[in-house]
Amino acid sequence: MTGTNSRVGRAGPVPADPPTPPDAGRTRLGLCSVTFRRLRALEVARYAVHAGLEVVEWGADVHAPAEDPDTVRAVREISDRYGLTCCSYGSYFRASPGEPAGFPAVARAAVLLGAERIRVWAGGTGSRYVQPDERHATVLRLREAARIAADHGLTLATEFHGNTLTDTVASTLRLLDEVNAANVHTYWQPPLDVPDEEALAGLTELGDRVAAVHAFSWWPGNTRLPLAERQSLWTAALGLLDGRGIDTLMEFVPGDDPEVLAHEAAVLRQAAGQTLSAQP
Repeated sequence: MTGTNSRVGRAGPVPADPPTPPDAGRTRLGLCSVTFRRLRALEVARYAVHAGLEVVEWGADVHAPAEDPDTVRAVREISDRYGLTCCSYGSYFRASPGEPAGFPAVARAAVLLGAERIRVWAGGTGSRYVQPDERHATVLRLREAARIAADHGLTLATEFHGNTLTDTVASTLRLLDEVNAANVHTYWQPPLDVPDEEALAGLTELGDRVAAVHAFSWWPGNTRLPLAERQSLWTAALGLLDGRGIDTLMEFVPGDDPEVLAHEAAVLRQAAGQTLSAQP
């Protein structure tokens, strides 16, 4: 043994594999800025840090519009000042006719934010009702967006949401296969009015196609409950994701009240098996 980090081969020392970061695979907890649309980006950042969160998905609708690069730069400065990482850019690109022409601006905004991922939407029609030609067109537009994103070093992830082509697990998997781009994945969130067991089975089936999770506790319908009301769901979900480094982002807290964020984050942290001191 040489006592070094090199492997010795016949042609001489071979550099060892780079060390694995100590927190590799750890679930990063964060916030979607759309949760507090009425607050300024500075206030969103302050509440996120106070809650012990480390990543943020800045939304394109209010806080970081792609058509306003100066505002996007200002939001990046706020993130850096408060030690928040922008894990994703919450765009509202829906792969509709004409949108691909505007997608380069979305990609540039994501780069300005320091994001690694862009959230996109898979059309505007549910999988049960979409016509074949509309589905095909959406696939082509997502494929083109994926190409543009790759040119900027970015990945895409589709919102797992009703009235889109990712409204069910089966349709999501089909869409990802049809787009057939290595940098395209999906988000996951518990579907409305679906029992915990069924929701978790869907998360399991999506497997490594999941890039990030939106965390909330709604039941029934879109009635916003504290996370603790469905803590067993989130403990199980984060257990399934443990070790995969999946970002889990809080979204739409009860009453849109920023004062409850710290408590909600503590519940999510408990579900993830983390302590506040473990956060960077």
